[in-house]
Amino acid sequence: MTPDDYRTAARALLQAEATLQQIGLLSLTYPQMTLDDAYSVQAEFVAMKHARGRKGIGWKIGLTSRAMQEALKIDAPDSGVLLDDMLFADGATVPVGRFIQPRAEAEIAFIMARVLSGAATTREDVIAATAHVAPALEILDTRILRSDPATGKARIITDTVSDNAANAGIVLGAQRHTVGAHDLRWVGAVVKRDGVVEETGLGAGVLDDPVTGILWLVHRLARYGRGLSAGDIVLSGSFIRPIEAPAGSSFHADFGPFGQVRISFA
Repeated sequence: MTPDDYRTAARALLQAEATLQQIGLLSLTYPQMTLDDAYSVQAEFVAMKHARGRKGIGWKIGLTSRAMQEALKIDAPDSGVLLDDMLFADGATVPVGRFIQPRAEAEIAFIMARVLSGAATTREDVIAATAHVAPALEILDTRILRSDPATGKARIITDTVSDNAANAGIVLGAQRHTVGAHDLRWVGAVVKRDGVVEETGLGAGVLDDPVTGILWLVHRLARYGRGLSAGDIVLSGSFIRPIEAPAGSSFHADFGPFGQVRISFA
């Protein structure tokens, strides 16, 4: 792909978001697209958001479970950028027309106390740089069709990464904990939609330890001379499958002693 291709794809994603009309698979439009190309499209998409006044507030890590990696035939997570208009208050209601096909996932969020960067970063560095961890819900959306209607071909990793890792929203619970206050591998959640348990999971579902997700992200960003900033929110990865969030639905993620999070969709 060329820089012009990156900009064309990013503009198409913005148009899809604005009109609530999904675009076709970029992996079909650009069959030679590489993962680096996909991250370049994502960077253009985020840059266009910044040009419209949005500000970055952190990062999300996705595809951390083995099941999702095997489904997409990859062996590593992906990442996307969190922007200020993606943050919803705990217990808020998402207005009609905000998203196309929203879904929700339960995650552990890290709030960074200081800058963290470099290929030599260790697990201990991640822990030392973390101010707090908190219960969270991520709202996923897709500006790209999940599958091509003509061929039945499903989205692949380059589609997902281009689409800012399907990132659309974040809800933080009110509770804050030091990173060592809980064994994050054993922090779990019971996630209900409309009062019915839809999914349960444990933090260990994220690369065996959510801290590992943060470490992976820092190492990936180091390849581009970037890192995490003080105050960044980082979603460490979901330990449940995505749950569809149709209009009128409400979600409650109960993390037990770790906290809880709620969000509704008008």
